[in-house]
Amino acid sequence: MVEDASDDPARFTAGATLYVDGREAVVVEGKRARGRPVVRLDRATERGQTLAVPRDALPPPDEDAFYVFQLVGLRVEEEGGGALGRVVDVLSAPANDVLELDSGLSLPFVEACVREVDLEAGRIVVAPGFGDPL
Repeated sequence: MVEDASDDPARFTAGATLYVDGREAVVVEGKRARGRPVVRLDRATERGQTLAVPRDALPPPDEDAFYVFQLVGLRVEEEGGGALGRVVDVLSAPANDVLELDSGLSLPFVEACVREVDLEAGRIVVAPGFGDPL
């Protein structure tokens, strides 16, 4: 079964190309079970591997939406303050996504916290106080 799958069902149909560990794999068979895609690839892979598609095959994100790979590595700065770290991951939580920083901070990816995402400048600006220890 494919966990956290794409919303595009064509990604998992027979003949679709995916990448596993950077190597191409073709979907030989695709079906759904318990509401999730199940795929058989043209080569053996270990369970738990990440499936990927080429970035140029992705549709542009909606306005004010981002792909995780666009955020990883960005500097995070407090509005009117200093650097808080760099994004190392974006986690999906029940209430909202969470920015995980290399400094150990976890910041909610919500409007009250994130004031600006500037991909060209390579930074995210957050509201004051979110970087403060509890």
